[in-house]
Amino acid sequence: MKAAKLAFGLICLAILASNIWTMSRWSEARGVYDDICYLRQAHLFQRFGAGGLDTNAIRDDDRYFEGKLKEIGFAEWRDPIRWPCHNPMRSGKVVLQYPPGTGFLLALFSEGHQVVPLYIAASLIVCGLALSGIFLARTLPSLVGAGLFGALAVYLMINPAKASYSVAPTMALCAVAGFLTALWLARDKRSILLIALTGLLLGASVNFRLPNALLAAGYFLFLGIPFLWTRSLATFVQGLAFGAGVLVGMAPTLVAQAINAGSALATTYGSADVVAPAFDLAVFGQYLRDMQFVLIVLAIGATAWLLRAGEGHVRQAAFVVVGNLVVNLGFFMSHPIFTPYYVVPIAMLSLWTLSFARLLQPAEAREAALVRTDAAGLGAQPR
Repeated sequence: MKAAKLAFGLICLAILASNIWTMSRWSEARGVYDDICYLRQAHLFQRFGAGGLDTNAIRDDDRYFEGKLKEIGFAEWRDPIRWPCHNPMRSGKVVLQYPPGTGFLLALFSEGHQVVPLYIAASLIVCGLALSGIFLARTLPSLVGAGLFGALAVYLMINPAKASYSVAPTMALCAVAGFLTALWLARDKRSILLIALTGLLLGASVNFRLPNALLAAGYFLFLGIPFLWTRSLATFVQGLAFGAGVLVGMAPTLVAQAINAGSALATTYGSADVVAPAFDLAVFGQYLRDMQFVLIVLAIGATAWLLRAGEGHVRQAAFVVVGNLVVNLGFFMSHPIFTPYYVVPIAMLSLWTLSFARLLQPAEAREAALVRTDAAGLGAQPR
């Protein structure tokens, strides 16, 4: 086991090293609109501190964004109404459409060298949790599962995470939130602090991508349905702690929307970006041909297996994931827009949760589950 753990650990570290080498050669001027828009938010934070939440186009008085637009050959750089990733508000402001989290993280690094350190930091977090999973494995099957998943998780920090600067920090938060979820469920007396911290992280993920708000759906269902059934004070307190954590975590986005759109509940996205749900076979077919489909199959398959063979907190983790998958996949599969990373966050949050739930399973429960699985397999044999 020690040799196998070392081997899988070295594989994860080798992928990490390869990723860092690749990232170190990335350019921050690759001609993608989203990139320069996130960098503009970072520039505002570096100039104005917390005042950088106000993304009004008139604050580009130092011509930073205009310069970025010229670099990529954008013809209408003089007209803020035509700026990419910006939308006019009823107040007359022209503001960035994205939540402020990605720009805030980029602002932590020196201008001109922001993207690579962000990706390396996120990759280190993911790799650290992958190595933790390998270390926690107590059986060869669980070690193989943790090792293969860890290697996949580290690799994904290059592809598809490179598609948007918002994906890298989202992936890191999903990994940590998955671990905390499993740890919360594994304890006989569930910690209010752990579930509040999980809510805080999932709420914070909304600051990177607004659809990340859906990542909390399964938790609300897991805590809300039992409360409606039993009216348990303990369940109510757990749900309240989680909800408070989510609200506090997403507070920067709510404040930014209040400043830029006039209300905390108003969106800074334009009407062209707010698309009504509609099932589209063409969009669904794109998911089938994409790496995301592999992650969806893995998440659904792991959930189904743990619902059948899992016990105690492992099965409960699977129930949390079921609610999350139903809500998130239902939303994105009925959303007539496709990108190569839309369902990656929910797939990775699900897989991290299930992986750690299995790894943190007590030895007695794990042996009982194996016995039950073997018995079921023997019962299916022809006589």
